[in-house]
Amino acid sequence: MRVKDFHFDLPEELIAQSPPAVRGSSRMLEINRRTGEFRDNFFSNLPEVLDSGDLLVLNDSRVIPARLYATRAGLRTQRSSPHPTGRLEVLLTQHLGGDDWSALVRPSRKVQPGERLLFHDSDEAGPVLEAEVLAAGEFGERTLRFAQIADFQGVLERIGHMPLPPYIHREDKPEDRERYQTVYSQEAGSAAAPTAGLHFTPEILTRIREKGVQIETVTLHVGLGTFQPVRADSLAEIHLHEERYTLPAATAEALNAALGAGRRVIAAGTTTTRTLEHCAQVADGRPLVAHSGETEIFIAPGHRFRVVSGLLTNFHLPQSTLLMLVSAFAGREAVLAAYAHAVREKYRFFSYGDCMLLL
Repeated sequence: MRVKDFHFDLPEELIAQSPPAVRGSSRMLEINRRTGEFRDNFFSNLPEVLDSGDLLVLNDSRVIPARLYATRAGLRTQRSSPHPTGRLEVLLTQHLGGDDWSALVRPSRKVQPGERLLFHDSDEAGPVLEAEVLAAGEFGERTLRFAQIADFQGVLERIGHMPLPPYIHREDKPEDRERYQTVYSQEAGSAAAPTAGLHFTPEILTRIREKGVQIETVTLHVGLGTFQPVRADSLAEIHLHEERYTLPAATAEALNAALGAGRRVIAAGTTTTRTLEHCAQVADGRPLVAHSGETEIFIAPGHRFRVVSGLLTNFHLPQSTLLMLVSAFAGREAVLAAYAHAVREKYRFFSYGDCMLLL
């Protein structure tokens, strides 16, 4: 199949620039995978749509303020300017261990191995973070080694910005610290939100449990494997970056019980889906066991789903690997027909937009 087979036309005004005024008030388009039929609903009605005995799996990764601004050491710049000369945008995409991070740097052409980057706080004269560029990859990818400091995470929280996607055409605001984060996030490490989870509220989660639905979590730290643009023409040429995940013991036990009893496993989001399907590949027919690792699984039409039987997900970009995953789950033609309906009905698209439930 070709990447262009997953194109659809989307009016710019349907791309959500801010979250809904009230969390949980989004619209939800339901799709029946067997018939291809769909109907309009609201996310707040999700507890009534799910069945007692379902297992709902959430990704509890927490978004870090991963967007930083830096200057190259030795370069004179007017830091008081809103857009100072020589300012670099640095997006931390994955913690490699120790003081090392993968990052995307823009503009990147002059930032080569051996250079030092300085990160300032507006309240302090000198840099509060320094990093050496260890390696350069394609498309702005760089490996950085930060100089050791006592409280790296604290400084990151102070000077970092929430990594809103590029199709949100505004600077991040203080409220994004809460709204670009799920209410159940626990493990810090993502460079983008697992956006299907942004709709949940504590009250909706309580109603879901009261319905008799079991809720468990996995962790997948969202990085380049999820949001890097596709630069191939054919699906056979697509290779995703590795992302780190954890399957907890309680979740593995719950999954084995649900699968053994023929109960539905509902994945909240494509990141949860990729984690569960990767773990099924690792198990290769054996019971799932708790473990951590890295996955670069790419799910496209032709994939045989071993775990996931229901999917809650937002509306994704044209020709994206996430749209390919959803098409693998419910069929390309059915999904694109549902997307066309969503456009006609003026659903809100992408990270801060509305959602779909595919059962």
